Amino acid sequence: MHPVTRLEIIADQVEMHKITQVLDQTGVSNYTVIENVLHKNLQGMVTNDSAITGLGNTYVFAYCLPDNVKPVLEQIRPILNKFGGTCYISEVMEVRSTRCISSL
Repeated sequence: MHPVTRLEIIADQVEMHKITQVLDQTGVSNYTVIENVLHKNLQGMVTNDSAITGLGNTYVFAYCLPDNVKPVLEQIRPILNKFGGTCYISEVMEVRSTRCISSL
């Protein structure tokens, strides 16, 4: 086991390409994107009621080494400030299997 940092990002789907581009450029290669998520914030429930696709919210969770968090946040914060969204950070432990896939 070793410590990693978990980033959880909720943002407009339209801007998600910018966020994933930042993750790729800063060396964060472990992330998952879930599109069309429903969330509630201080302003109330946010949904995708539009008939046009691509205008909903997207949830990204990513894992990186703790030393890599600052460069990621420096580039993601302006995107979130301009277009809306939020990012949560937590410290977690990664457990990797010691079994090799080829040995299965």
